[in-house]
Amino acid sequence: MQGLMMDYPLTMERILEHANRLYPRKRITTVLPDGNVHRYTWADVHSRSKRLASALGGLGIEPGDRVGTFAWNNYQHLELYFAVPCSGAVCHTLNIRLSPDQLAYIIGHAEDKAIFVESTLLPRFEAVAARLSRCPRIVLFNGEPGIRTALSDTCCYEDLIAGGSDTFEWPVIGEDAAMGLCYTSGTTGEPRGALYSHRSMFLHTLGVNQSNAVGIVESDVVMPVVPQFHAMAWGLPYACAAAGAELVLPGPHLNPGALARTIAKEGVSIPAGVPTIWTGLYEELKVNPRDISCIRALIVGGAAMPRSLIEAYETELDVPVVHAWGMTELSPLGTVSRLQRHHRALPDADKWDVKARQGVPICGVDMRIVDDSGNEAPWDGRSMGEIQVRGPWVIESYYRQDPAPDHFTADGWFRTGDVGAMSPDGFLTITDRTRDLIKSGGEWISSVALENTLMGHPAVTEAAVIAVSDAKWTERPLAIAVRSPGAVPVTVEALRAHLASVYPKYWVPDKIVFVAQIPKTSVGKLDKKVIRRQYAEGQFD
Repeated sequence: MQGLMMDYPLTMERILEHANRLYPRKRITTVLPDGNVHRYTWADVHSRSKRLASALGGLGIEPGDRVGTFAWNNYQHLELYFAVPCSGAVCHTLNIRLSPDQLAYIIGHAEDKAIFVESTLLPRFEAVAARLSRCPRIVLFNGEPGIRTALSDTCCYEDLIAGGSDTFEWPVIGEDAAMGLCYTSGTTGEPRGALYSHRSMFLHTLGVNQSNAVGIVESDVVMPVVPQFHAMAWGLPYACAAAGAELVLPGPHLNPGALARTIAKEGVSIPAGVPTIWTGLYEELKVNPRDISCIRALIVGGAAMPRSLIEAYETELDVPVVHAWGMTELSPLGTVSRLQRHHRALPDADKWDVKARQGVPICGVDMRIVDDSGNEAPWDGRSMGEIQVRGPWVIESYYRQDPAPDHFTADGWFRTGDVGAMSPDGFLTITDRTRDLIKSGGEWISSVALENTLMGHPAVTEAAVIAVSDAKWTERPLAIAVRSPGAVPVTVEALRAHLASVYPKYWVPDKIVFVAQIPKTSVGKLDKKVIRRQYAEGQFD
């Protein structure tokens, strides 16, 4: 017997219509490239998105076509987030920080029919276009009138919208139709595409707004520092529209001073970004204090945030930190770490330990830990294995790739490649990536644990640990570290002693090298592929 419920497709235009009808005057603020501020409302987003959607046909865009975006976080990019999928096409966010060769590969693989390019990024995109066998139609925005480019077949965003209609009727789209396409950063081979559906992103939006997850509400002011080209800004623009929250888009102004000013000026209650962003903000606020008491939840994802930094934010700045974990393949949210009722009686030191974990799977994400023998590991906080997930916003295959056992199990779970353990109360702790674990003398060593402990030393700002070959032990850990500015210089011996006070002797790296900076991926993670290459080239001798 089936239920007698309405057939109500879960499609993205319903979220935008909801924001327009119930929260039309709530603001969206963009910090423009020149530092000026652009403000408008959800009603404006609705009207301009309809104009844009109606004008896409003039570019030859048909349902299912991929439409690329090459831009910072701004209001035009937000309009594309809605206009493209709500018209039946697929919004393909291009990572502006990838190399021209990688971007040319992605554009060719996705077969983008048009690309919307922020004019401040035009020189960067021209280098990409030179590598394309066929350049798609280009639409430019946020540029000076009459901007010159060697690209052919270009038009102006505002001219395009002016020719559209705000009475445009959204087409009927099935909820299983594709709406967004995001590629992984390709740190272990060619980038791979995650193709999201309307249904998956609609449900992901509801998942983000669960009270035990990010829990955005109407009174919030949300600032995605995470780029809109990274897993669709973690779905936060859609979550804000659904909740009726205000949105602050920082544009290209991501340096710590600019972020501190924007948070204080706009009263941001939920900023969201990777740990390297919040490390820089913390250092900035130590030198130039500002009132950031408006923050009710500092969302951290993309990589593990050191326990010491969580403690510093909460004790020194009185800013609550919310740790999260996810992947592009999960749309991206998987787990969120919030203290639960039974944690409230814990000493503060133990609370920081809980908050440093990656958290509990949100409703809609099933999770299991599978050991090297293929057996499901118990949730005892000790048994480690690969993290595997499934759910309505988890991919079942990569775009234009056959499912492979390296990525998907025979019984339909996605293999994340992360190694971790689950506590009896369901808290995930990520130990490492499978490729980053170090096996020394037959014993496993976690590079993530060593990195977090090194960054817990007051004289270290950043640290990375990789495995290097060893004739006796097969592999040994090598650490590179960045000294904290203004701190008393620390010696290698002192750092080794610091690690030895926490871990067994065999965990302690034989070599620790100080560097000026550590290579990062396009989304702010430690780029261990580059670090390994630098080691092979003798840069750490």
